[in-house]
Amino acid sequence: MPLEKYRRKRSADRTPEPFGRAGEDRPHLFVVQKHAARRLHYDFRLEWGGVLRSWAVPQGPSPDPADKRLAVEVEDHPVEYADFEGVIPGGNYGAGEVIVWDQGRWTPIGDPDEGMREGKLLFELRGYKLRGTWTLVRMKSRKKGDAGKEWLLIKERDGWVRRGPDTAYSPESIFSGLTLEELASGAGRAAEIRAALERLKAPRRTVRAADVGLMLAESRDAAFTRPGWIWELKYDGFRLLVGRHAGAAELRLRHGGDATATFPEIARAAAALPYDGFVLDGEVVVLDANLRPRFGLLQKRALLQRRTDIQRAAVELPATLFAFDLLGFEGFDLRPLPLLERKALLQRLLPRAGPIRFADHFEERGEDLLGAAGGLGLEGVVGKKADAPYREGRSPNWVKVRLERTADLAVVGYTKPEGGRNGFGALHLAYAREGEHKGAGGLVYCGRAGTGFTEKQLKDIHARLRARERATPACAGPLPTGRGHAWVEPEIVVEVRYREWTDEGLLRHPVFLRLREDKKIEECVREEETVDEAPPPAAAVAPAAPVERAERTVPFSNLTKVFWPDEGYTKGDLLEYYRAISPWLLPHLRDRPIVMTRYPDGIAGKSFFQKDAPSFAPEWMRLERMWSEHAEREIDYFVCEDLESLLYVANLGSIPLHVWSSRVHSLERPDYCILDLDPKGAPFTHVVQAARTIHDLCEEIGLPSFIKTSGATGLHVLLPLGGQCTYTESRTLGEILARVVEKELPETTTTARMLDSRGGRVYVDYLQNGHGKTIAGPFSARPVPGATCSAPLRWDEVGPRLDPKAFTLKSLPARMERLGEDPLAPLLALKPDLAGALTALAALAERARAPRRVRPKAAKRTARASAKRGAGRRRRPRA
Repeated sequence: MPLEKYRRKRSADRTPEPFGRAGEDRPHLFVVQKHAARRLHYDFRLEWGGVLRSWAVPQGPSPDPADKRLAVEVEDHPVEYADFEGVIPGGNYGAGEVIVWDQGRWTPIGDPDEGMREGKLLFELRGYKLRGTWTLVRMKSRKKGDAGKEWLLIKERDGWVRRGPDTAYSPESIFSGLTLEELASGAGRAAEIRAALERLKAPRRTVRAADVGLMLAESRDAAFTRPGWIWELKYDGFRLLVGRHAGAAELRLRHGGDATATFPEIARAAAALPYDGFVLDGEVVVLDANLRPRFGLLQKRALLQRRTDIQRAAVELPATLFAFDLLGFEGFDLRPLPLLERKALLQRLLPRAGPIRFADHFEERGEDLLGAAGGLGLEGVVGKKADAPYREGRSPNWVKVRLERTADLAVVGYTKPEGGRNGFGALHLAYAREGEHKGAGGLVYCGRAGTGFTEKQLKDIHARLRARERATPACAGPLPTGRGHAWVEPEIVVEVRYREWTDEGLLRHPVFLRLREDKKIEECVREEETVDEAPPPAAAVAPAAPVERAERTVPFSNLTKVFWPDEGYTKGDLLEYYRAISPWLLPHLRDRPIVMTRYPDGIAGKSFFQKDAPSFAPEWMRLERMWSEHAEREIDYFVCEDLESLLYVANLGSIPLHVWSSRVHSLERPDYCILDLDPKGAPFTHVVQAARTIHDLCEEIGLPSFIKTSGATGLHVLLPLGGQCTYTESRTLGEILARVVEKELPETTTTARMLDSRGGRVYVDYLQNGHGKTIAGPFSARPVPGATCSAPLRWDEVGPRLDPKAFTLKSLPARMERLGEDPLAPLLALKPDLAGALTALAALAERARAPRRVRPKAAKRTARASAKRGAGRRRRPRA
């Protein structure tokens, strides 16, 4: 057992240490615990395989690459040990004080299992103290019996290197703020803070977070310099009250909502502060890779509901509370006290680094801080009167000054108005690549602005736009889809105010300011933001949370869980199948939105359909935002570009991969037309017969056709279009072919959609040709007994002996190795002569509508004879 050695050294009834089981879901967590045992040392631990792999580092980590610190590998610990802080009683193994000195996320660089075998493990740390790239290198053992246990922990050269005398990290816990000495003595700062409150004559009454009414700031157009005022950075987050009462943490949002479960890392830190009770006021944020608050990342956290998703996100997207006020403390009400007195006590209460940190301030010079905030891309500043008490409601003693950015952009379209609005709903905007402004190659879509217009502007701009309408967008990029959009020639320039650029290249909160008649389209160039590789100055931004860097690492989980009970195939088998089949599968996935059906407990458990990428998706995964008519909102779809992306989606429990027939940059123009032959109780020989009939028709009209098993009971016939027509036209083509087949084989095929109307015939479904419609993609595994997969076929394999059950997780990769080439590969590149094919098809359809002269029984005999003749020339496919 992974934790057998750990438990053998400890008695559960004698030590407060956790005795958790292996497998707790805290992916890529790291922790460093400072431990005053027989000898002072630092315990460096990496979550890996459901346990904490651990090393004892006597001197602790150093940010100087010249310091090679000894790290002795010790027994694995349970993952829940990462939050342990306390005193291990004398007489127990490891007796002494333990604090959580640092914690965060680690990301392996390369294969960590191979690194452990080779004795060199390279990784990145994103903690509250330790950041950047580090290496563990195994040493040749100098002691008998310790072979392979001694390593060196070394800081790699990057922007987080520090050299010279000022290399020491702060000694206290990131949770409690206590040093080992304070934890050992039981001495804290509570008595000092209570004495200060007695001296300041703070009222004696208990303050609870749920009962506090927030003090709010008034808006101002400009900052100022004035004695008696202090200035704080304005963080782009949620206002949050954090309290502790009777040992339990309580988190309250601006309008009273309970956020305790939403931000467990903040609740954990609040519960660890060694005080009987307090209430803090602050702003909760999530910091990005550049150590700036990112509202979009915070929204991802706020939308999570499932406990496991929240626990995962607490490691991958940790939240930070910037506390700027102390309102209550151990039976004292601090709100009547002057602000600077409250802040001085707050600073003594909090640790210098951790999930809860002190929001520092600057005296008098608001303009200087506003300029610094603008340079750092922050939201703005807040000015506060230094001697003001804390009073509920909006007050002139607090003022906020926002920083907004502006841009000149080309108008490329508009949305139709809704409700009682006149003119248009919003303007579609684009920017120009430098030196280019004509056609989709020169303009890039960047969002829509729907606010800031007067009634007259709505009317006048709409009139100008209607005279410039065109059929297609004059830009590339993440274009919106669905109805209600009109596109125009890019001739009008507007100035908008916005908050920031998103990762997708869209504007956040754009607001119309004015028309720019003096600007040309080619001048609408996006100003690129440069990012310093080194950390920003500490004086400009408070200590930051872990750095996010997009390493392509898939956090595999539950690989031994059985997904197909009858066959004994596991989730690991599914991942290995997709890894093996990826050379042939990935070309069918590139640039196409994926819709998932997730089976977290295998095909015998519950499943759920999911279009939206989960909020905890890593930054390196490609997401495409598109409008969903059904959901009436924008959805972020996964797009699998490479093996890591494919394995990430499969690791979510996604067994089938349903794909669009069009690509993200040409969503309305599919690459192929689909005819889905669904037996639903009809003999499979009738399915084969229908497929052969479609193939013969396509041969007759000069249209190439391809075929694959659906992976379940049917077949998919795919006709290449080369993006030459719309979904409506594709559906019309499919319908004409389906009607002709139905006329040819009336007793075995039907186009009737309702199951009761099919009469045991094969359903020729052409309705899958539509915007947002999907099919199980080629090579997709299916959640059915037998673990069958959707297998591309050659037409000479489609005969009476064809068995769709022969293509499984185990057999299909071997088949493709034998074939070498994917029979469906030409489907993605062919651009057939559709005009000629449609002309020939129209003639066939006209002939099919003519009165039939053959009696039904004779027709049935003729069809059987035709199928038999064709089948005699076909071979049974080898699985």
